Amino acid sequence: MKCNKIYGLGILAVTCLAMASCDDFLSTSSSSQANDETFLDSDDAVASTTAPLYNYVWNSFNEKAYYSMGDGRANNLTARWSDYIYPYTNFTETALSPGLEDSWNSFYSVVAQSNNVINRILDNAGSSVTDEAKIQGMAEARFMRGLAYWYIGSLWNRAILYTNTSEMVNNTVVPANPVCDVMEFAIRDLEYAAANLSKTQANEGRVTCYSAYGMLSRVYLSMAGLTTSGQYDGSNAATDFNRGTRNTYYLDLAQKAALKCIEGPYALMDDYGDLFAVKTWNNNKESLFQLQWLSGATDAIGWGCNNAISAFFSWSTMVGETNWGNATYASWDMVQTYDPQDRIRRHATIATYGEYYDDLNIKNGGYTYGVTEDGYKNKCNVKKHVIGKLDDNGQSYQQSSGVNTYMQRLAEVYINLAEAIMGNNSSTSDATALLYFNRVRERAGMPTLSAITYDDIIYERRVEFAYEGLYWYDLLRRSYYQQQEVVNYLNSQYRNASYEWNETERCQYERTDDGGSGVSTATVDHLTLPISDVDRGRNPLLAGSTVAYEFGDREVSVSELFN
Repeated sequence: MKCNKIYGLGILAVTCLAMASCDDFLSTSSSSQANDETFLDSDDAVASTTAPLYNYVWNSFNEKAYYSMGDGRANNLTARWSDYIYPYTNFTETALSPGLEDSWNSFYSVVAQSNNVINRILDNAGSSVTDEAKIQGMAEARFMRGLAYWYIGSLWNRAILYTNTSEMVNNTVVPANPVCDVMEFAIRDLEYAAANLSKTQANEGRVTCYSAYGMLSRVYLSMAGLTTSGQYDGSNAATDFNRGTRNTYYLDLAQKAALKCIEGPYALMDDYGDLFAVKTWNNNKESLFQLQWLSGATDAIGWGCNNAISAFFSWSTMVGETNWGNATYASWDMVQTYDPQDRIRRHATIATYGEYYDDLNIKNGGYTYGVTEDGYKNKCNVKKHVIGKLDDNGQSYQQSSGVNTYMQRLAEVYINLAEAIMGNNSSTSDATALLYFNRVRERAGMPTLSAITYDDIIYERRVEFAYEGLYWYDLLRRSYYQQQEVVNYLNSQYRNASYEWNETERCQYERTDDGGSGVSTATVDHLTLPISDVDRGRNPLLAGSTVAYEFGDREVSVSELFN
């Protein structure tokens, strides 16, 4: 695995970070070494201190919440016995549900460590450190902090915004800030990153200014639904979530940000399957940002820098070193969503009866799902994160796959661009929107479109990024201005439905029951997750009324970003 090129001296910071306490989400200690005043004595030292922001701080989110909330909640997954998925799929989660505290703490670990990095650079960078290195380091940290706050605001509709972890440790009982303030904070962080990150990767796997523009195209779309008109100023937060239109100011910015991202050196991978093949997965030309996991056995690399996702999707001892995924599989709603022509993406994403995979069980000539092993006609397991065993690829150890986690691919930015151009219209035939939208479809072997509707966009989002932790956030973004439509959609999904192989059906499977076992009726309240009991106990003000965040002057103007 090549990702460890970004570490160098930073491996020491990783070790220190692994020892940092996460007992309180607002008191995560500094990841720095003991001698903070002299550690940042070179440009390399600054680069090293940002390295842990690419893995360890995201680990608790990555292991389960990445897909349990991003895909389970949206009913891409059925997992009736996995308590880190089914409460979210069934709308039965409570403040005590597994995963809530872990994901909340993981995001705040990103925030806390990003703050530490920024303040260490400001306070403790020596005279030999160049201004360029300082700015680059702070911009990387602000990219991470902004993305973490986008997640928190999306999932919980509120967050505690702060910029100095040391000061916050002594004052953890504070009220939360409202979702529009959270998105504004994230936008300002990402705008700073876009204005100040380098155009090329300082080291392999590092984010660039184009990564920040790509992420801005996502966050601007969120803000377009949360506000009414013009730039957010604290007074224009939307209150009618069924109004059917979005703020054109942020739709325009989303379009501009996407176009700026597209100017960069990134490109779609030629073959969709190569995105998820071991040799071409990490830091490929389509990846705008991946979490950078170390390769090797956990005893060698340490817990926290390993990617365990494949362990939760591998369905048998023939396809993974750890195989906890037999009872975690594609939902009926996901299976029947695929257009029959969409075979390339389906093959790479979900295992369907009779599909052959030459990257699994290599020493025995490959693996044919449902044939090499029987008992798989009544489900479709997830293939996307299943890459085989150590004998197959030389890097898959127990709970350590050695592959990175996609946080954003260029394909998403192409679709963001099309959505932003379509704006508040029911469809668009705009040439630019069609150009980039159809590039995503053409790679998948799908026919090009002459006009794009919301249904087309949501189909592409769901199928292109299935099990990459995004679909729930796509639905949330729609709910900011079409709330009841989204609630109705959630209640129409046949959650926990059973199905079995039937090659005469359109999707080659037929539903055998309507599901619904253990599923609660979705309501508007289910568009926001509860805050865990543990964190509410630490800070009783979390669940109370939100208070406005006091923003200072903008550091980066729109004209600087887009002219």
